Amino acid sequence: MKAFLVGLLFLFIVAVLAGMGVLLFPFLLVLGWIVRVILIVVLLILVVWLLGKLILYIRKKMR
Repeated sequence: MKAFLVGLLFLFIVAVLAGMGVLLFPFLLVLGWIVRVILIVVLLILVVWLLGKLILYIRKKMR
């Protein structure tokens, strides 16, 4: 009887965790999009900064 209750408890916990995973799936999708947008913005800022550094370096060398 004890083994049956332990097995039942385990199946209940697995079902709860699976349900939480299903409920968190849309949140993880949105989080993925937000992280992608943030990375694109950071890379864009980095590219603009590097372009400015390059232009200032070239301008300094031409003098």
